[in-house]
Amino acid sequence: MAMLSLMLAEGCSRIASTPRAFAMGERVELGHIIYTVLETQWMTQIGSGLDAKIPANRFLLVRISAANSGIAEVLVPGMTVVDDNGKAYAEFANGEGAPNWLGILRQAKPAEAAQGAVLFDVPPRHYKLRLTDENEQKTAFVDLPLTFTPDTPELPMPGPAKK
Repeated sequence: MAMLSLMLAEGCSRIASTPRAFAMGERVELGHIIYTVLETQWMTQIGSGLDAKIPANRFLLVRISAANSGIAEVLVPGMTVVDDNGKAYAEFANGEGAPNWLGILRQAKPAEAAQGAVLFDVPPRHYKLRLTDENEQKTAFVDLPLTFTPDTPELPMPGPAKK
């Protein structure tokens, strides 16, 4: 009986320590940070001309909100994406020029949110975004479906003008 209790307790601790997976758009509470992953965008470059940044793979832009529910300012930790094989990729360090880039050092004041995009240089595939609390003790994952949208907007086909 004691052995059964020990096995059940060990099983429960494994379940409790497994990070939870969320869908994009869901509220993820970790410590005093409340994350919401809003959308993703794949990019072949950032900027244009001589100042363009070209990725080794492709740029994955992840638009997020990280709200501080605490009473003191918090630093929003760095993020990683993990592919289905378990390979992790850290944020791209220099995202200057990326749309609404949050930067590497992100602070959120009490009752305020840091909003913008984090950037990764990764091969196009399915990923999960790894998020942590302000102390990097608690972890959760957000599923990032593999979807592509055109880098340029669709233009109407030439033809006769409509009245």
